[in-house]
Amino acid sequence: MKTMRMILLAGLGLSVAACTAVDVPTRNAPYEQLPNTSVAAPAGYDLLQPEYRVQPAAAVGQVMIPQTDSVARAATQDPGNPALAAGQAPVSINSVTVLVPRSLKVSERNSYLPRGDIVWREDPIGDRHAQVQKIVQDAMVRGVSPLSGPVKADLEIVVKRFHALTEKARYTTGGVHAITFDIVLKDPATGAQLMPPREVRADLEAFGGQQAINAEARGQTQKVRITGHLAEVIRQELTNPEGYKNASLGIIQVMNRL
Repeated sequence: MKTMRMILLAGLGLSVAACTAVDVPTRNAPYEQLPNTSVAAPAGYDLLQPEYRVQPAAAVGQVMIPQTDSVARAATQDPGNPALAAGQAPVSINSVTVLVPRSLKVSERNSYLPRGDIVWREDPIGDRHAQVQKIVQDAMVRGVSPLSGPVKADLEIVVKRFHALTEKARYTTGGVHAITFDIVLKDPATGAQLMPPREVRADLEAFGGQQAINAEARGQTQKVRITGHLAEVIRQELTNPEGYKNASLGIIQVMNRL
């Protein structure tokens, strides 16, 4: 009887083992191909994919300058459209293009004279290259719009330095808005240069302390003053025989260039 019981238990164990699946380690097994339905987005939806955008080499913008009838007539009176010497021939500007290369280093450090090619704090933190491009472009358009010389030209500006004040300097010592750019005039029809590229330094005294506070109360913010200054700089550069002459603003101006 005991022997029969042992035989029955052994047979029951074998039958259970036969019905049990054996687990195989899958750490080295290839991944199974998922059905298309498992990765498809529901109707009306798109799968979110990361966007890879190549940042342009420069913040750039172009503005066409409206030409009045008097400007158009003056332009037609110049049959040869001769090459220009920098600042010597009166012109009328057809378009303004301003480029701020992304290679220019931005500084957000709040010190008196931070190192960097671009220091600008009056706009919210963001794309400083684009902010500077907009300021310079607005200034150039304002400065060249009244010009009505006989030679039509496209104006191209490449910003090399735009160093305004930090918060610390703005509300204590003041300083210098150190601004440098290259200028070139081109033939609107052919794109040929009408003059060699010329570097223009357009530094401006920067108010500090109570003087800055009083100026802001009158609406004379850094942006307003710089825009007006650059508009006058480009006007002089394109109309005066010797071009624009940068102001001498002392030791801080020299230190800003180091």
